[in-house]
Amino acid sequence: MKLNHINLVVADIPKTIRLFENQLGFTCIQNRKDAIAVLTNTEEFALVLWSSKLNKEATVHYPENFHIGFYQPDKEAVLTVYQNLKAENVTFESEPKNIRNTFGFYFYFDSLLIEISVIPDSFD
Repeated sequence: MKLNHINLVVADIPKTIRLFENQLGFTCIQNRKDAIAVLTNTEEFALVLWSSKLNKEATVHYPENFHIGFYQPDKEAVLTVYQNLKAENVTFESEPKNIRNTFGFYFYFDSLLIEISVIPDSFD
């Protein structure tokens, strides 16, 4: 069974669209008045962004350690993404480093924790 979409709640739809388009390989295919947006990528995965303004409580609370991740083919790709993200309004948890059985880093954007790492066991 293939996971084909996920819905993420964020405070700022336009800024989140820009980050996912400019840095993470997505294309916005639908934006409903900055309240709900649908993005897709080359793997035909649909990412639905839901504005926190549409919730009963506008503050977004993801559980501790909840995150989304993007595997990269090698260390160089991880480092390239890291350098590119330095121009964005993100908060890095650390510089890229060995994490468990992989190499990567985490960063915060809006209410999301995002991981960029090498596919496990595929680096030197």
